[in-house]
Amino acid sequence: MNTVLGRRARILAATTATAGLLLVAGCASDDGGSGTKTAAGGVELVKAGQLTTCTHLPYPPFQSEIDGKVQGFDVSLIDLVAEDLGVQQQIVDQPFENFKTGGSLNAGQCDLAAAGMTITEERKKNVDFSDPYFEATQAVLADKKSGIGSFADLKGKKVGAQAQTTGEDYAKSQGLDPVSFESSDAVLNGLRTGQVEAVVIDYPVVQGWLKDQANADAFEVAEQINTGEQYGFTVKKGNEPLLKAVNKALADAKADGTYKKLYEQWIGPYAASTATGAAAASPAAS
Repeated sequence: MNTVLGRRARILAATTATAGLLLVAGCASDDGGSGTKTAAGGVELVKAGQLTTCTHLPYPPFQSEIDGKVQGFDVSLIDLVAEDLGVQQQIVDQPFENFKTGGSLNAGQCDLAAAGMTITEERKKNVDFSDPYFEATQAVLADKKSGIGSFADLKGKKVGAQAQTTGEDYAKSQGLDPVSFESSDAVLNGLRTGQVEAVVIDYPVVQGWLKDQANADAFEVAEQINTGEQYGFTVKKGNEPLLKAVNKALADAKADGTYKKLYEQWIGPYAASTATGAAAASPAAS
């Protein structure tokens, strides 16, 4: 156990430093005959010497560009997978839809996707999910001057949500017609500029926003909504070797304390329920 803790501590200190950002390619990269695409444990990679991760930026605190590097909770966890495979993580920024449907994975543009993605039965038809690594709730963040004190108060108000996410899905399922924004940054900008009076989005994202005093002064959480969501990482359907590697890295991180440290670094106060290993069947996602 001490050996594992020492190794994890070194990774924790250096985490995200190796996570690069690549431009989206139209097709899979060729290794040009240099080296092998097979990593530790017989895991086949789309590009030799790296674990290629598709995501959609920005989505803090899970992934966003900070000081020229893509960093965040998801990034740090996938760094652990890359370490176990003996490679480095490289990140490809794509529209959420590209990998939510499995298209990017099937096209060989990335090995896995990590994007604060909720596990749903519909998505399971197109991709294989890892064990759940995060319990998520939705939140209503409202302008303090709006008079909105709960989700019920959103009726008749201008409400925003991030496109293609469970926040948007939930708002629609409750009879709202939310304004769709492409990214979480755009959602926040819509609230700041008065395009909407409130937004429905994952609570951890709201937590990150409210760390900025200007946001905390202007906006407040009107309600948290437990929608039963859990996040998972995704791989191409049938890619069992990589899925096992991801699940092993998650289990090791939860067992040796690394998960807790990363959670507190990126999310906030830790509760054991966030490290659930139970199977997920959630209703609605980011």
